[in-house]
Amino acid sequence: MTYMIHDKGLSTMIDWKNRDIFGKEIPAKLRGQIFRLRKWQSRIRVSNATERNLTFALSELDRMASNLDLQKNLRECSAKIYRDAVEAHLIRGRSIEGVAAASLYAACRMYKVPRTLNEIADVARVDKKEIGRSFRFISNELELNLNPTKPIDFLTRFISELKLSTRCQKIAKTIIRMAEEHGLTSGRGPTGVCAATIYAASILTKERRTQRRIALITGVTEVTVRNRFSELIENINLGISLKRNNKL
Repeated sequence: MTYMIHDKGLSTMIDWKNRDIFGKEIPAKLRGQIFRLRKWQSRIRVSNATERNLTFALSELDRMASNLDLQKNLRECSAKIYRDAVEAHLIRGRSIEGVAAASLYAACRMYKVPRTLNEIADVARVDKKEIGRSFRFISNELELNLNPTKPIDFLTRFISELKLSTRCQKIAKTIIRMAEEHGLTSGRGPTGVCAATIYAASILTKERRTQRRIALITGVTEVTVRNRFSELIENINLGISLKRNNKL
């Protein structure tokens, strides 16, 4: 059974390959009959508006998950969340695409797969605000109890994409812990804090990456990187000169 197919994969499928069970080609005189059977089988499987909407939503989920290279178990989880939202009548007044994208984002949070709303919005057919609103609504109504994302959740992926060393990652991780102890992560976007700690760590390890490059990889603005970096330097003694490094 799979949640990624509207009928959970319980119905019979007629393959589109013109071959029989032994792999032999179906004779030409039978192909017309097989074509008609496929058409009727497709109509029977999706018989009403609810099933058509579910089919569309699940195909959208699969498309977005494929673009983000997400694993099968996470896709199944996102489909289950969407189905639960349908059964709880949470789709009314909201776009199918928005709720589907929100379900995928919720599944990423559940599986601790670091994906930002911006990344989900990049592959969705709706904007970030709509996804965020739908996510907050379904997570509250379905009582998903998702823990907030933290800067450290994104660290490994961003370090890898910036081609920085393991030593740089360890230093960035230490800086994140220090930032948490000083209350510098509260009320701030986790990706922005993560970006600033990576920038600081790259300076300390002499593997410098520009604020522009880090902003591009982490999906935040250069201003955010600069502001979060300034807060780190002003509150934590990292041995880095703010005037010298905050313009790079």
